[in-house]
Amino acid sequence: MEQAEGEGIVPKPVVSESARRRRRPTKNGVVLSEDLIVRTALRMLREHGSAGLTVRRLGIALGADPSTLYRYFAGIDDLTLAIGDMLIGRAMDGWHRTGDWRADLRELGLRIHAAYLEHPQAAVLTASRISGKSHEIAADEAILGLLRGAGFPDRDAVRVYHAFIDMTLAFAALDAATLALPEQARRADEEMWQATYARLSPATHPNIAAVAPLLVADMNDSAYPTALDMLLASAAWDRERNGAAGRG
Repeated sequence: MEQAEGEGIVPKPVVSESARRRRRPTKNGVVLSEDLIVRTALRMLREHGSAGLTVRRLGIALGADPSTLYRYFAGIDDLTLAIGDMLIGRAMDGWHRTGDWRADLRELGLRIHAAYLEHPQAAVLTASRISGKSHEIAADEAILGLLRGAGFPDRDAVRVYHAFIDMTLAFAALDAATLALPEQARRADEEMWQATYARLSPATHPNIAAVAPLLVADMNDSAYPTALDMLLASAAWDRERNGAAGRG
């Protein structure tokens, strides 16, 4: 009798990294670890783009049989999630609370945005993903802790957290996509403001013409810091208003 799909299948036990670590150095003289694999994958993404990140190529870069990588990650998607988590970890490294929730949240947002832009190819792949891994969880705990510690009711804390993290990652993906463009395409986009918008006639486009020098000076920079300040100002105003209403 054929066994029904999934029937009687015993899940494989979770194996710690120490248990599955390769005991012998690879051909390159290194001992494999999750951290080494992720760092190597980051380098490959930076040098070759997402199309260059495959299990086979990663194995070659590490000097290991590609099948060995499956002892550390279930596949490329699992590795992608680990890459995103490493970027969050780098953003969190060295960050400390000062007691000023607004300044602390701003600093953390700028750190996350910058960490992703250091690896634009990786950011494009990972900014929209939820890894559920340790650094991501630590960042979420820190953000919610700042908001709840500042006196935001839980519903408002979640609302601000949601807007903050989605906006931060959305800008990271947008700005990273620009940086990941081929150099010629990126420069052409940057020059478009000067070559086209700055030359539009006030007779046909009075509003663009009126602010054209400002557009040329501003539009090639990320709007994230401005958007972040606007979000935090709105959150602070809501907090004060709700606090005043509660006191009334």
